[in-house]
Amino acid sequence: MTYHSHVQHSGVELLNAAKTALLKAGEQWTAMRSAVFEALSQFNTPASAYDIADIVSKSQGRRVAANSIYRILDIFVSANLAHRVESANAYIVNAHPECRHDCIFLVCDQCNRVVHIDNDQISTSLHEIVTKNNFKVERSVIEIRGQCADCSVV
Repeated sequence: MTYHSHVQHSGVELLNAAKTALLKAGEQWTAMRSAVFEALSQFNTPASAYDIADIVSKSQGRRVAANSIYRILDIFVSANLAHRVESANAYIVNAHPECRHDCIFLVCDQCNRVVHIDNDQISTSLHEIVTKNNFKVERSVIEIRGQCADCSVV
């Protein structure tokens, strides 16, 4: 079994890692994409395109449509800069965009906090099952909903 560790980027280091990953994916790092990434990285819980549009609009001094944000977020997800939390129709920043792997999320229904888990053993088992069933994976996302440790304290 192969296990790997990640460098968890933050701040300017995260912005630089995201820019590098996006350029490596063959995309451009524009001022608007930078603004969207910076806005997304401010959230501690999954953010909707509308949440991000509000922040970017304020920072740009002009209205930025959510449709524009959705297009950029799609690029970010494709380039591994962000993950989509399917059940919330919202996004979180990927703190290690240089590493691709399956997404396993623990989603707190009370505070909306999301913990991103990397588990090579679970991923390997799932890929073995997929292969045995001749299934072509487009995207692999696992979400487990419940209460985080902070919210489950009574």
